[in-house]
Amino acid sequence: MKPTRLLHELGQSLWLDNITRDMLDDGSLSRRIDELSVTGLTSNPTIFDEAIGKTAAYDAGIAEKARTGLAGEALFTELALEDLRRAADLFRPIHEASRGEDGWVSMEVSPLLADDAAGTLEAAKAIHAQAGRSNLFVKIPGTAAGIVAIEEAIFAGVPVNVTLLFSREHYLAAAEAYLRGIERRLAAGLDPRVGSVASVFVSRWDRAVAGAVPPALANRLGIAIGRRTYRASRDLYASPRWAALAAAGARPQRLLWASTGMKDSGARATLYVEALAAPDTIDTMPEKTLLALAEDGEIKGAMPADGGDCEAVLAEFGRAGIDIHALAARLQKEGAESFVGSWRQLMQRIADKTAATGPQQAA
Repeated sequence: MKPTRLLHELGQSLWLDNITRDMLDDGSLSRRIDELSVTGLTSNPTIFDEAIGKTAAYDAGIAEKARTGLAGEALFTELALEDLRRAADLFRPIHEASRGEDGWVSMEVSPLLADDAAGTLEAAKAIHAQAGRSNLFVKIPGTAAGIVAIEEAIFAGVPVNVTLLFSREHYLAAAEAYLRGIERRLAAGLDPRVGSVASVFVSRWDRAVAGAVPPALANRLGIAIGRRTYRASRDLYASPRWAALAAAGARPQRLLWASTGMKDSGARATLYVEALAAPDTIDTMPEKTLLALAEDGEIKGAMPADGGDCEAVLAEFGRAGIDIHALAARLQKEGAESFVGSWRQLMQRIADKTAATGPQQAA
């Protein structure tokens, strides 16, 4: 049995952290679904920036939309949703068979709204309505303002992928926002079944401390953070509070491992994937990592529900001078800034390609 299939047998969903128009046109996404057990995908501004900037696959679509008067963010949103609708339709049978647990795609709100709760909420509602697909998550960052917007989006019935989470504390804040939104829906007599996942970033931890800790600690911080967070998630869903919501029909906000591609060329390409294999979770990975997993992955079982040795490992990092809480805040801030940079570059690419269609066409 392929390692990709073994993850599903263990209870973990495998999603692709990528989307391009070429993948849709040449059938490669369909093959990933059929051959490598891919059951969903995620996107972000960086992924779309690379897809639009490095190929000509979007040029005709940009020109066509420019002729209708679309520009900037509005043009990009419709361009991206064209791809995501097609992907969502490919995953629809999985979504229906899993009763809404799996088979999702994701579209991010503008990163410029990371500190604007009201703006984020309105953007999330608009994307959800414009997408017209029940299996599309709107990605909202787990910043302070984002947490406010997440609760309101869940209450409004908008499925949310909470992004840019880096620690147990970040995760618990997102989970709390989800629970409050569901509790408010129940109090208002609304259906509590609103989909959500919480995306915890892994590899950026180890990149941040590379060279600053003893060699014995290399590539161990992200895994330890993941395991600590998984334990918190298991404890949350074993609580009386959750039992009451589940009895009313609510579904868990699934924990998702993001940024699981290995950046250290001296380590196993599938190190994070193998270490974070766990039931009732999702791993979204770049295509390079997916192919490495299919070719050479070793799934030896699920990580311990109690987090195993995570606290002992984190204590070692503390002794090495790493302030976990301060670093988590820094990573979230840097992640948000990185997406803003990608977003601005993406808007410039679209403006340049729109201008290249000629004034008579873009008018």
